[in-house]
Amino acid sequence: MEESDQGTQRPDSIPEVGEDAVTTVEQPVSSTALTEEEQEELRNELAKVEEEIQTLSQVLASKEKQVAEIKRKLGITPLNELRQNLSKSWQEVTTSPAYRRTSETLSQAGQKATAAFSSVGSAISRKLEDVRLQSFSNSFRSSPV
Repeated sequence: MEESDQGTQRPDSIPEVGEDAVTTVEQPVSSTALTEEEQEELRNELAKVEEEIQTLSQVLASKEKQVAEIKRKLGITPLNELRQNLSKSWQEVTTSPAYRRTSETLSQAGQKATAAFSSVGSAISRKLEDVRLQSFSNSFRSSPV
């Protein structure tokens, strides 16, 4: 790379997601930014942190296996866990203020609808009774004695 290009960063030198951090550090850096010793120190620190990350990943994998084994021994299946999660989620939903307000509103609407249907039903029943009485009365008058 030419000396005049060292101070500018091109868009193609931006690291991609998942790109190894070491390759990013090894990209040309402005000579005034870091000395050779600082760069070496940073590379060492980077290697150490990456090693710690790998160790932590291994520990996490081991703990996940341990959890799976304990759950297996306790008879906890994925289906049981799903049921528990759904039950817990449903309980959280039903205790939320929004759910309670909606439930109360729907309950009141249901009560009003029931009262309205009952009232309409009563009115229809009275009307039918009136029609029946009139029919009975008319049939009684028209029948010969």
